[in-house]
Amino acid sequence: MAEFSGKVALVTGSSSGIGEAIARSLHALGASVVINSSSSVEAGQQIAASLGDNAIYVQADISDKVAGQHLIDETLKHFGKLDILINNAGWTSLIAHHDLDALTDEIFQKTFAVNVSGTWMLTKAAMPYLKKSDDGNVVTITSIAGVRPVGSSIAYSMSKAALNHMTLLLAKSCGPVRVNAVAPGLVETPWTMDWEDQHAGVRAMAPLRRSATPEDCVEATLGLLRTKYATGQVFVVDGGLTQRI
Repeated sequence: MAEFSGKVALVTGSSSGIGEAIARSLHALGASVVINSSSSVEAGQQIAASLGDNAIYVQADISDKVAGQHLIDETLKHFGKLDILINNAGWTSLIAHHDLDALTDEIFQKTFAVNVSGTWMLTKAAMPYLKKSDDGNVVTITSIAGVRPVGSSIAYSMSKAALNHMTLLLAKSCGPVRVNAVAPGLVETPWTMDWEDQHAGVRAMAPLRRSATPEDCVEATLGLLRTKYATGQVFVVDGGLTQRI
């Protein structure tokens, strides 16, 4: 049997980038997977179709509590249970930290609505079902912006710090479900393909001389899922960048 045969994994924000890579890897290792996005419906449907059996797509904006509950309900409807929740969905806007006026109330509120409130509401809704699993897991994709004063905006960095601390609090409170986080540095994804200045800065500063890839995040996620006695960990995957900043 494949490593994750019989497991059901819900991966939010999985129509591209890190989420897609994690979903594809878990499916290849035997898991049934739920692909999700808030707006990239066609891309999500194509990924689910390409995976074939034991994969579905569900559109849902996790910042909407009703939509998040629908995502959980559809997972249970199709697969009957939930073993792994990968909180990958997020939102940001590239805003210089010194430009406080550019960080409008609307951008600030949307950042927290998706990254913090949405992740919290979905994890809370999923927890009763994860507790029924023989190895329930939550892995939240956060960022080194949550541990250093860097990141695409001040709001984004604040939201990721909140998620890192939420990881510790849930791990303490929700055992035997294991709750961990992967905190990458800058990752090469469709979202950041135009951020050449930022990627160049990482190449110049990080000891490993490159930005992260989605596959780096996959390996970290799988490592946490495989380490049965690990919970409450924030796994920094940044090529050593936080040693320099």
